[in-house]
Amino acid sequence: MARRFKQPASPPPSSAGIPPIVGRRMVRRMVFFSGVPTALGLATFVVSYWVVRQQWFPLPTVAVLLTSLGLFGLGVLGVSYGVLSASWEEEKVGTLLGWGEFTTNFGRSAEAWRSNSKSSK
Repeated sequence: MARRFKQPASPPPSSAGIPPIVGRRMVRRMVFFSGVPTALGLATFVVSYWVVRQQWFPLPTVAVLLTSLGLFGLGVLGVSYGVLSASWEEEKVGTLLGWGEFTTNFGRSAEAWRSNSKSSK
């Protein structure tokens, strides 16, 4: 005999979370701002191998390591910047680089963190 569990009531649409159009906007920005530096970080290995293989000039291993590490770090930061630089309003698309949206959304997030830390004390 199979048990049937009662499904929880779904929240009203206004509080259901991130609207799909805003979510897609965030994902597109995350892919760009994270994907480009990550792809460049991977390309660092291919280019450095080619430079060493062709014997154009001696390339220190630490230079390859630091360059790829820096680009991978930018990729990680690009995920956060992609989310925060997207317009969180459904009707507003936002700018190409999203700096204005980033400052607005970062301010909102910081204020939410501050109010949350005050209420938890």
